[in-house]
Amino acid sequence: MSDPQDARAVSRGSGEIRDVLVDTPVWSLALRRKAADLNAREDVITGALADLIRDGRVQLIGAVRQELLSGIRDEERFKKLRDYLRAFDDPRLGTADYEEAAQMHSRCRSRGIAGSAIDFLICAAAQRRGWQIFTIDQDFERYAGVLGLRLYSA
Repeated sequence: MSDPQDARAVSRGSGEIRDVLVDTPVWSLALRRKAADLNAREDVITGALADLIRDGRVQLIGAVRQELLSGIRDEERFKKLRDYLRAFDDPRLGTADYEEAAQMHSRCRSRGIAGSAIDFLICAAAQRRGWQIFTIDQDFERYAGVLGLRLYSA
């Protein structure tokens, strides 16, 4: 098994390599917190993110990139994080993604479930591309119940 993609597919027990859209709170644990400050569950989450990065399965959309970079006051820290995140290409989002996000918002809202525009953009981008969503935001469990999202579990 010299091809890493073959190894990844076999390790998951399927011939399909699935990408995972990583949400802001997961990135924040890994990039903004010191490893020594993480509890056991958070350690598992950051380890899973590291594995996904190594496997080349991580997807990052521009809105999540913006959330991660927002609020960093120290210019040097900002540049370091910005440069690290540049290793991840933003998938091109289009009109259909935004329209789907709006429809998802309406479907959830009609069931009494509120969420942010960015949350529903994450849902739409992932669902339209067949990606899983890796988040620790429990709102996504509620969205998934209505929208049929596939959530990644660490």
